[in-house]
Amino acid sequence: MLREHYAVDKRFEEIVGYFPQMDPVLVKVDAYLEDEKLYRLIKNDLSKRWLKTKETGRYSTPVEVVLRMLVVKRLYGYSYEETERQVKDSLSLRQFCRVYLQAVPDDTTLIRWAKVIQPKTLETFNQRIIQLAVERKVTRGRKLRTDGTVVESNIRPPSDNRLLADGVRVLARTVVRAWDLVKQKVKVQEPFEDLTQAAKQLARQIGETLHKKTDAARTAGRQQYQELLEMTQKTVAWACETKKQLRTCRQAKAQRLAQTLQTFLPRTEQVINQTIRRILKGEQVPAPEKIVSLFEEHADIIRRGKESHPVEYGHKVWLSEVEGGLVSHYRILTGNPSDEQQWKPSLNAHLKIFHQPPRQASGDRGLFSEPNEQLAHDLGVKHVILPQRGYRSKARLKHEHKTWFVKGRHWHAGVEGRISVLKRAHDLGRCLAHGLTGFQAWVGWGVIAGNLAVLGRT
Repeated sequence: MLREHYAVDKRFEEIVGYFPQMDPVLVKVDAYLEDEKLYRLIKNDLSKRWLKTKETGRYSTPVEVVLRMLVVKRLYGYSYEETERQVKDSLSLRQFCRVYLQAVPDDTTLIRWAKVIQPKTLETFNQRIIQLAVERKVTRGRKLRTDGTVVESNIRPPSDNRLLADGVRVLARTVVRAWDLVKQKVKVQEPFEDLTQAAKQLARQIGETLHKKTDAARTAGRQQYQELLEMTQKTVAWACETKKQLRTCRQAKAQRLAQTLQTFLPRTEQVINQTIRRILKGEQVPAPEKIVSLFEEHADIIRRGKESHPVEYGHKVWLSEVEGGLVSHYRILTGNPSDEQQWKPSLNAHLKIFHQPPRQASGDRGLFSEPNEQLAHDLGVKHVILPQRGYRSKARLKHEHKTWFVKGRHWHAGVEGRISVLKRAHDLGRCLAHGLTGFQAWVGWGVIAGNLAVLGRT
């Protein structure tokens, strides 16, 4: 049964009275989290974990405790294990998380509850935080600066040989587990051959061979790739047959194994297809048609022309920041679209949140176009600060040297600092969650934690 909160513990209040007061930042964050609408958003999601979560079963970890411990996790950049340990050891964090002298939920409990909170809920949660900031006059939404960054998925740089070996490993492991269930019902003509180790060694040999970058090495590498492809195709054939046999089993374990095969078979076949096209046929496979990880198949290939990071694997995230240092809106983009396309959605999102256009709106050169400038003016933006790319006429130079334009450019530079803080302090550099939904939730919590930290210091 879903529990909302623990009863206030008088013994805990007496103990806390002998120690220093809670960190002022946490005191202010605590005041924001007292908002009933924020609480109800999280409660509505947690109540959907099971069919009758609100009605039956043993008492759950209170909603209030789950929310505040997840905030602490991203506010300080802790792992789930560190969050559990820090809250256990700190009277201040026990007070903030409303745990008091009760048992602190362990890391696995937090992980299970965190998965129930949906990305859309976190977007609404962040919008409510911005509304509270407006009510308390921290910001009025009069200035807007917008920019994009990349949040990387937690994967290694991809290569076809390693992806093929991963496919063999996952499928072979699942087939071995499945045949323990179905072997009594099916007469097997030949035993299944687990090629995991052979594929792993061959993938490593391919990497060593192609590292030499000679014609002889390329020829040998193609032959080795052919062998690895045959191993993978043989494993895929066994996995397809196993999936058919699992359909006849009613056991829950059999259904889980069938779902695993259903997930990884198409991905492995896609890796086989792209390897044949790239290695054996010498084609240039477009980035949208590639898969860079069997486990994070949603990750995009992103090139932004940065010397330190020529290629990144993850998703482009677009952020809108208003005065006061608050990220009012964020979007996770699909693929690697042009920055110029992000100007209109950013202005529309600002209008939706603040119900009025910003007095000043700024972006980098990548967002400049005459239609974008005209769009902002039509919406009611007085100062539009979009530096023009390439050649600039004398009239344009004079326009960009006006005092308000120069000051706006200086203010816009601060968005890079905000992105840096989100990455360094709130784990927005690399996503450690799994799947697209996990990625979206990871970004949402990072933005929320960043905003709460700003509000706590304001």
